[in-house]
Amino acid sequence: MNPAYVDIIRIRFLMMLAYRVNYYSGIIIYAINIGAYYFLWQAIYGSQQVLGGFTINQMTTYIAVSWMARAFYFNNLDREIADEIRDGSVAIQFIRPYSYLMVKLMQGLGEGLFRLLLFMVPGMVVVCLIFPVTLPTDPLVWGWYALMLFFSFLINTQINMLTGLCAFFIENNTGLIRMKRVLVDLFSGVIIPMSFFPGWLEGIMRWLPFQAITYLPSSVFTGRTPIGEAGGVFGLQVLWCVLLALPIWAVWRAARTRLFVQGG
Repeated sequence: MNPAYVDIIRIRFLMMLAYRVNYYSGIIIYAINIGAYYFLWQAIYGSQQVLGGFTINQMTTYIAVSWMARAFYFNNLDREIADEIRDGSVAIQFIRPYSYLMVKLMQGLGEGLFRLLLFMVPGMVVVCLIFPVTLPTDPLVWGWYALMLFFSFLINTQINMLTGLCAFFIENNTGLIRMKRVLVDLFSGVIIPMSFFPGWLEGIMRWLPFQAITYLPSSVFTGRTPIGEAGGVFGLQVLWCVLLALPIWAVWRAARTRLFVQGG
């Protein structure tokens, strides 16, 4: 890797570190969210032991892991890119000796590493002390999940970058960014696991990349997806990572001829 990109990761990590108190409070907020969903699903399950292919213990773990994974892969690159396009500061990136998109990816990775170390890990410890979360004991499961979590970050970041780049063509994509965030949270499985959707909608969702962000990795972690099938699930993540790179490249090439600055 180019040493300049490593420095970009380090700089973004240090920038996030300056506002770490906000993320400590975020741990409490996420714990409250997890608690709300925990009691909601307890009420939904009632006396039933299995719903949507999840046992009540698997659902508790799924909720905790999904929300804490979101703390790692979430970023605001879509809004950052859109703002740089609107104020014209992206123009200078065209002549610099590095890839603008790679810089954004490294900035997102620096933020993700900060969230992983100072948000996700301590947050998971707090949640495990409060709720009956069952963590896997098989090191192979942890290894697969760590790899799949990284690709969750890549896929979510690619979707964010593609959404941000749309500002080249629609000028103000604030509404698009908001819609994208709702779709990601809903269809990725953070709010409702994909297996709980109607059959026709679940079939549609299997052709979308959102499942590869949360639902598939969390299903492996909770044991709903057998470890023997983890390779196939990971392969689907890799496939979406490649497929999403194509429209990003195409939009970036087309956008280079459309830049104009709003406001002069």
